[in-house]
Amino acid sequence: MADPAECTIKVMCRFRPLNNSEVARGDKYIPKFTGEDQVSISGKPFMFDRVFGSNTTQEQMYKASAQMIVKDVLEGYNGTIFAFGQTSSGKTHTMEGSLHDPDNMGIIPRIVQDIFNYIYSMDENLEFHIKVWTTTSVFLLYSSLSVTKNNLSVHEDKNRVPYVKGCTERFVCSPEEVMDTIDEGKANRHVAVTNMNEHSSRSHSIFQINVKQENTATEQKLSGKLYLVDLAGSEKVCLMCYMNSFQPVYTTYVPYRDSKMTRILQDSLGGNCRTTMVICCSPSSYNEAETKSTLMFGQRAKTIKNTVCLNVELTAEQWKKKYEREKSKNTTLRSTITWLENELNRWRNGESVPVDEQFDKEKANAEVQALDNLVNNDKIAPSPSVPGVKLTDAEKEKCEAELAKLYKQLDDKDDEINQQSQLAEKLKQQMLDQEELLASSRRDHDNLQVELNRLQSENEASKEEVKEVLQALEELAVNYDQKSQEVEDKTKEFEALSEELNQKSSILVSIDSELQKLKEMTNHQKKRVTEMMSSLLKDLAEIGIAVGSNDIKQHEGSGLIDEEFTVARLYISKMKSEVKTMVKRSKQLESSQADSNQKLDENEKELAACQLLISQHEAKIKSLTEYLQNVEQKKRQLEENVDSLNEELVKISAHEKVQAMEKENEVQTATEVKEAVEQQIQSHREAHQKQISSLRDELDNKEKLITELQDLNQKIMLEQERLRVEHEKLKSTDQEKSRKLHELTVMQDRREQARQDLKGLEETVAKELQTLHNLRKLFVQDLATRVKKSAEMDSDDTGGSAAQKQKISFLENNLEQLTKVHKQVKKKKEISTPYCLNLKGRMSVCFTVISQIVLTLVPYSNLLPSGHLRGQKLRFFFIFFYGSQWDIFVHEGVKRVQNS
Repeated sequence: MADPAECTIKVMCRFRPLNNSEVARGDKYIPKFTGEDQVSISGKPFMFDRVFGSNTTQEQMYKASAQMIVKDVLEGYNGTIFAFGQTSSGKTHTMEGSLHDPDNMGIIPRIVQDIFNYIYSMDENLEFHIKVWTTTSVFLLYSSLSVTKNNLSVHEDKNRVPYVKGCTERFVCSPEEVMDTIDEGKANRHVAVTNMNEHSSRSHSIFQINVKQENTATEQKLSGKLYLVDLAGSEKVCLMCYMNSFQPVYTTYVPYRDSKMTRILQDSLGGNCRTTMVICCSPSSYNEAETKSTLMFGQRAKTIKNTVCLNVELTAEQWKKKYEREKSKNTTLRSTITWLENELNRWRNGESVPVDEQFDKEKANAEVQALDNLVNNDKIAPSPSVPGVKLTDAEKEKCEAELAKLYKQLDDKDDEINQQSQLAEKLKQQMLDQEELLASSRRDHDNLQVELNRLQSENEASKEEVKEVLQALEELAVNYDQKSQEVEDKTKEFEALSEELNQKSSILVSIDSELQKLKEMTNHQKKRVTEMMSSLLKDLAEIGIAVGSNDIKQHEGSGLIDEEFTVARLYISKMKSEVKTMVKRSKQLESSQADSNQKLDENEKELAACQLLISQHEAKIKSLTEYLQNVEQKKRQLEENVDSLNEELVKISAHEKVQAMEKENEVQTATEVKEAVEQQIQSHREAHQKQISSLRDELDNKEKLITELQDLNQKIMLEQERLRVEHEKLKSTDQEKSRKLHELTVMQDRREQARQDLKGLEETVAKELQTLHNLRKLFVQDLATRVKKSAEMDSDDTGGSAAQKQKISFLENNLEQLTKVHKQVKKKKEISTPYCLNLKGRMSVCFTVISQIVLTLVPYSNLLPSGHLRGQKLRFFFIFFYGSQWDIFVHEGVKRVQNS
């Protein structure tokens, strides 16, 4: 390799335009460009080698960032071009672009075209070998040119250069082949949908171009590697941690082995490579934090230094010349060390070294060159030069000129010797090739003779083998026919099962339709009941308002009320019979629903049995198909063996005929025999090809039939699944309605219990009030009679005093009893008041439940007289729930409703 030289990483910054979503969101364009190498974000400046705005074309980007690296790679240096940035910042557009569009293609296709254009313009003595490979790194590493996605490992060669073991490398001869390789690698790259990009790459893409060139005249070999890296936006953290280790504040250890990606790119960052990094940024204010992080990363990357050197493979002569130069340099250094040691010893011994005797680098080099010249001319090996030897300027110039002339003559002689050696090697190689060709011809003749003898000896054996093979073919044909018959039988059985399944499905559909009709009828009945209950509640509210706002007047027409009560009782009896009929109908519907559910369960069981049978038949069909494939494969192998044996047999027979003709001295030539043999071979081959094609067509037809049966089976399974889902829905609906019916029944029972409790309480209160009223009436009557008697008997004071005292005591006792009874009644009233309030609340809830039940009477409203429909419904309601004691209120309310 050539002498190394240091260089820093070039960092280019590129901003993409605002995309549609950012424009629709109203994001601001935050970067401000203050020069070709500077950009500021929120007032903070960032310096790079070059900054590109949103209107930069792909061609401008390529010429500024990648064109010089291509030239360096073709001259024997390593190169790398990075694309770094957040998701949806334009990395893939910068590196790849549109691969087949001349205006929008990115860096990679332009580099490929420039490499081949450079090769086409080079000297004919240069031979180029171009290899490409691409890898994808997610968490592991695999070759993008391989669809198996096997895990690949990273190793190092003898020069400690990392490489991917097992990666697919391809030789390419044109830019089109390179583009095809890139397309194939892109097809296997990980892509996922993100909030910013619908086709975001979830993995790094590393594309390497390896260029080796050799000069056939000078035998000089140069090699250069070019890495083109498109880093995934989702995995930039690992690379940032890796590059931070190059900063002075961090340790000197660089974690190359932390990931496979950093091991592959070991030379690109801090190694033997010219590197250009393109950081792609978003101009949106929404991504300001990510943009700043990317720009800071680019600034840190500018501090990394690479040591580049020429990758050249030297020939033996070049190594020899380099050895001579290094040897001369070593001699110069040794003489310098000796001179300096002698001068140092003189200074240490206290001597004073004159200026003309002190060390002079130019003078020492000239003296060493002169001594080397003398050594080369006189073939003498004197001792190393020592200080103190002095030459004049003319002698120095003469020595230098003679030394240069001798070096030039030596180079010319070396070149001439190399050319002569190459010519001698070529002639020697040609002679060896001719000798090898002659020896191989002799060996071929001997081998052919031995082969002919062997074929003659094996002729009889091959005939027997052919007979056995034909017999085996006949047996295979018979087995094939049997298996075909079995497949047809299974197909017919499968069709019968399918027909039976269709019948079961039709029965299930009819049952579902009946169930749907029953549901519709139930919903209609519920709707009618709801309407009737709502009308009754409205009439009840109107009568409640009428009764509560006016005083109750006693009607004298008791005969009319009795007549109306009689009509009401008749209506009640009719409605009871109708209710019983409805209950009976409901029980019948429930029984029919239970029967339908039972039939549905039976159909489900039959459907499960059919599915099991279908799965069994599928397994049998699959096994038969595999067996047929194996039989077909064996048959093809046997046919090939028969063909080969037939060809060998024809050849052997031809050889026998040739030998027989030679013995009998026939006139027919060997060419005609050869043509006859070829015709016979061709006829055999055509017959076998026809037979094979017919068998393959028949096998294809069978496979198509099996495929159609599998499709039909899949459709039937999907239909079964749909019916099962519908059945589950109907089942859940039926259960829900049963639950609601049970809740209504429970609420009706509670309402009846509350009505009975309230009626008993009202009867108790009425009895107590009646008792109190009777006692009060008796007290008043007794008090009046006693006052009258006391007035009449007032004249007789002495005689009536005892009787008066007796009366007074009697009155006091009665008064005490009345007071006790009054207190008891008051106490009971206080106790019964909150209980009545509670019962009223319960009654309001019960009325709500009753409204849902009474609505069932709406369909029978047409039985009442048309002129008194509203009043008859109201009378029926009050008589049914409150008894005959509310007849007056009902009658008054009905009349008011009719008048209104």
